[in-house]
Amino acid sequence: MYRDNTLIPSEAIRLLALGILACKPQSYGELAREVRHFTGRIIGPSLDLVGAPLEVLKVEGLITPVEPTADGEDAALTVTEQGRAEMLRLLSANVRPQVSDLNKLIIALKMRFLHLMEAETQKVQAELLYDTTERELTRLTDLRSHHAGDSGYLPQWLDLEIAQTQARLNWLAGLRSGFDQGAMSQAS
Repeated sequence: MYRDNTLIPSEAIRLLALGILACKPQSYGELAREVRHFTGRIIGPSLDLVGAPLEVLKVEGLITPVEPTADGEDAALTVTEQGRAEMLRLLSANVRPQVSDLNKLIIALKMRFLHLMEAETQKVQAELLYDTTERELTRLTDLRSHHAGDSGYLPQWLDLEIAQTQARLNWLAGLRSGFDQGAMSQAS
């Protein structure tokens, strides 16, 4: 963990894997797919999270086959008591404020200084921001659909994230269309 008691990326993956298995036993292959799917839809592809060491969970005794004699990639895995304790410890970690997110900073800087660019370049940047937000909305919508029947608060939280992202997309669509109409060539 970081000094402020927030999770480092590998701990976030550990928490995700343990949480998935705490809800439902799965094979190693299913677990790996679910971890990739979830992380890919929340933050997009990330080199920090590629090849997360899920196998280490077995070695550390945090997960085990449901059937003690089962072995191999198709064997259903579940969380051990030690794994459940680790999951709860990780789940109790602090959350960093979103203002520290690098992408939010970059978007804010673009919004602050966009008017200093040529009108055509402003239009290109508006398109870029629109496309990025559209991909984010697609990821979140896919994740929401994937977890539609889940218990807990994830579906409602995703509804909030989707609504915020849709509002951002609508705002960027207005910005983008302003360039098409020639009204945004010089911001005041």
